[in-house]
Amino acid sequence: MDGYHADRILNLDGDIVTCVGSTKLARLSRLGQAVRVYDLGQYELHHDINWGPDGTVLALATDTESETVEDQLIQIDLETGAVTKLVDFSQLLYDYFATTEAVSATDSFFWQAGEWDWLHLNSVQYLEEDDSILVSSRETSTILKVSQVTTSPTLTWMAGDSDFWADTPYADYCLEQVGDFIPQYGQHDVELVEDDTLEEGQYLLRFYNNNYWSNSTREDGYSPDLPDSVGTGLYAEGEQYSYVYFYLIDENAGTFTLVDSFSVPYSSVVSNAQDTGETYVVNSGVNQTFGEYDADGALIRSYQYECLMNGYRVMKSDFVG
Repeated sequence: MDGYHADRILNLDGDIVTCVGSTKLARLSRLGQAVRVYDLGQYELHHDINWGPDGTVLALATDTESETVEDQLIQIDLETGAVTKLVDFSQLLYDYFATTEAVSATDSFFWQAGEWDWLHLNSVQYLEEDDSILVSSRETSTILKVSQVTTSPTLTWMAGDSDFWADTPYADYCLEQVGDFIPQYGQHDVELVEDDTLEEGQYLLRFYNNNYWSNSTREDGYSPDLPDSVGTGLYAEGEQYSYVYFYLIDENAGTFTLVDSFSVPYSSVVSNAQDTGETYVVNSGVNQTFGEYDADGALIRSYQYECLMNGYRVMKSDFVG
């Protein structure tokens, strides 16, 4: 690996596909041989790769020829190596983008000073049935669905604190929150949960709710009215936790509902929650711990690790085959 990290590991006919550099993916055989390396050219990877249509790979990226960062979706054809830009979110959400600015040295994410990180996408998943994607935006604390992503990208809905979007042209895209719960803030790793009992237009989503509010790029300095349980610091202050959240999205009713959750060690940024089929493996990156939890969210065992840069994902696999 050339000074980068494995955002995600994809399995392909006994091989794995993963990041091996900030602008490179590779297909690796079971012997560790790099069967093929994919050069992404002007695009730098950011936080996630995942399967796209017809065996392609979708990747969140920065266009190094653009003035913004971490707001692009690209597609990599594993047969030809062709790289295609599918969505430039600064165009898709231009009316909001135009009201933002670069991170300053006095903002929460001061280490990004000078970078125009107005959206900060951190996870992507493709839905084949309507050629759509689910993406997570940390900077806006919003989960978004974009349809017709390979032909004519169209914003479909947003899920999160609707007050954030109240005075923008995107207010009507916000799903209505049903129930008395605190919506997610700074979430990561949004994943679709397969559930055959759901009707068409309904989705069950699992994700790591960092429960951390920060925004470094809105020109108007917007800040929500937060309860003390929501963190505003990089490290926990008192009894603060992050959570694994489960949302029921109902496109037909235009709503989202918290149907389950369990608490985990507080992590302001990064982190993930993986479903192994019988348990959940949850990484709290800033806390530098990961744990395995049973189906009811009870901790089985936790593990501590040390690293200079916080770990984003922890994944459990039996590596059978």
